[in-house]
Amino acid sequence: MSSTKTWFVYLIECSDDCLYTGITVDLASRFKAHLQGKGARYMRLHPPLRMLAAEAHPDRSAASKAEHRIKQLSSAEKRAYAAQMAVRGLPSAIP
Repeated sequence: MSSTKTWFVYLIECSDDCLYTGITVDLASRFKAHLQGKGARYMRLHPPLRMLAAEAHPDRSAASKAEHRIKQLSSAEKRAYAAQMAVRGLPSAIP
């Protein structure tokens, strides 16, 4: 049985101005978990301010590859990429 879930790569701006990149199938739930300090340890140390951008991928593999590529970028490059992603529009499920 194949999964038809859409995976998302997302970028979150943290309270100390750093950026966090992750993947999920449920943007709203994942962001809520980050706000509550659950999940990624990094987010407990760097509380999230807002979701900057997200982009859809057809499967986990594609999302993971995109996440890895984004994590290799500098902070300035990540912000520019997030701006490009935001222009394409955030999925409506993002708080």
